[in-house]
Amino acid sequence: MRARTDAQLLSQAETDPSAFRELYNRYAEAVVGYLRRRTRDEQAALDLTAETFAEAWLSRGRFRDELDGNAGPWLFAIARHKLLVSVRRAGIETRARARLGVQLPPTEVQASDPTETWLDGLDEALADLPEAQRDALRLRVEQDLAYEQIGAALGTTPEAARVRVHRALSALRRRLTPNSLETMR
Repeated sequence: MRARTDAQLLSQAETDPSAFRELYNRYAEAVVGYLRRRTRDEQAALDLTAETFAEAWLSRGRFRDELDGNAGPWLFAIARHKLLVSVRRAGIETRARARLGVQLPPTEVQASDPTETWLDGLDEALADLPEAQRDALRLRVEQDLAYEQIGAALGTTPEAARVRVHRALSALRRRLTPNSLETMR
């Protein structure tokens, strides 16, 4: 029996809960590893992985099969977005406490709050991307725009926008592996 593609699993998840479970089983370990390397915190990585798959479940209807049914880049884009939101939220909370003069006693939870070090190497990797790819990726990940909207914003077709995002994600994936991060420092 032939294994179902990620695209098929996402499509079938609407009526078959085991389909999404199968997708989760395929990618959960890799997503946790990705987030663990960036957070250096097991619990934060697990929490962000849960948020990633919750978002994937909620937005499964928006998945576009661009890579022969492979949902990996889509899931990692969601994980990266969840990580960025977490970092931003922590920064806002820290600045608000400072403005109000509120100091929290150190706690175990506070010790695992996200910091900008989670994103070490990301700015450099983004800067190395061609401008067209970087712009397409930012519109897709940061602003959560559809490819039709990205194409319109960049003056290109939705298909070309998809290719740009795919190439940007592929380049980032190659650059942000643990071995490549060590060579960038």
